[in-house]
Amino acid sequence: MQGPPLPPAHTWRRLLELALEEDVGPGDLTTRAVVEPDRQANAFIEARAALVSCGIDVAGAVLHQVDPATRFERRAAEGATASPGDALALVSGPMRALLVAERTMLNFLQRLCGVATHTRRFVDAVAGTGAHIVDTRKTLPGWRVLDKYAAAVGGAINHRMGLFDGILVKDNHVALAGGVAPAVKAALAAAPAGVRVQVEVESVEDAVVACDVGADFLLLDNCEADKLREIVACVGNRACLEASGGITLENVRAIAETGVSRISIGALTHSAPAVDISMEIGPGSPGVAR
Repeated sequence: MQGPPLPPAHTWRRLLELALEEDVGPGDLTTRAVVEPDRQANAFIEARAALVSCGIDVAGAVLHQVDPATRFERRAAEGATASPGDALALVSGPMRALLVAERTMLNFLQRLCGVATHTRRFVDAVAGTGAHIVDTRKTLPGWRVLDKYAAAVGGAINHRMGLFDGILVKDNHVALAGGVAPAVKAALAAAPAGVRVQVEVESVEDAVVACDVGADFLLLDNCEADKLREIVACVGNRACLEASGGITLENVRAIAETGVSRISIGALTHSAPAVDISMEIGPGSPGVAR
């Protein structure tokens, strides 16, 4: 199945530049001292753990930013699973450039593969239920575009990118508006064309009220499975129902089996562990034994 396209480079290029600025600064003191300027090398970027491949071309952009004369060859497709020892990419060129770029390339890969891998575990856990896993805005600051890309590579559906492209009436909005009904009415009246309104509810009564005043997209926050089943039974097909709050790998399938359409999980991005990836200088490099 075709995965999501990598976001345009202009949406993450500055993040890449900042990462190199903080790591390299005015130059790599160690590499300058140890490695001759004209020495060439080949190296493999490889998985050290089972993972879902993600962000390979971002790593290539890091390398080319350091030295356009380097070569970067992808060895794994985005979204493909890799086992320990599998090559994700082959890099070659001036050894100084490879060593300068190494840590930043790996940092991007470990983060993006980590989010994709963590997301895939949730997606696999609900397979066959009809429920979709959805990401949130709980992303690493500055990484929103890439974090959401990685979640999509892992199989999740992207929710709104930010406050500017979707309306989600949350509990504080409801309280300030004086209740679910006035909050939903105000949001529907002000929503730009094509922008869907979602409202957070925590009870069967509020779910019914929201639907009665025109909401067709409900966020069921911090509801136990029994309450979710009750809301599904009461609301039926009147609204798209999304469960959220306290979702773990241990309970996500039980939540999916309540009949909700979507399950949003902040942990896809805020708690995804980085995966182990390394760069190894390969045979054929000067001074490296076969």
